Amino acid sequence: MKIAVPVTKENQIDSHFGHCESYGVFTISDKNEIAGIKSVESPQGCGCKSDIASVLASDGVSVMLAGGIGGGAINVLNNSGIEVIRGCSGDATEVVKQYLSGLVKDSGSNCHQQEGHHEHGHSCSHN
Repeated sequence: MKIAVPVTKENQIDSHFGHCESYGVFTISDKNEIAGIKSVESPQGCGCKSDIASVLASDGVSVMLAGGIGGGAINVLNNSGIEVIRGCSGDATEVVKQYLSGLVKDSGSNCHQQEGHHEHGHSCSHN
């Protein structure tokens, strides 16, 4: 299994999927432990309009642990076979470990969008 996480340079989960610097792709062993981590550069622009979902899916990613993420990006990821868990924050490695332990649940909250496009200057509020 592989898990992707939108991250900052400091390995923190980026609060907005479409604006992250890169994605940490965590390879999970048969023992449900982190076996490896690699970085995938993020395309510039809106997450729902980039090809990042197909790039991650072709690499075997099946789960995305995200902070703030819009409905369009969720649809694109889901259509590529990637389950999205929203409302994640903190150190990416620790959140992946918590997910593997069953401690991370989807927040049920998307970033707000207006007429299919992200509002400029919006902020996401997740629990």
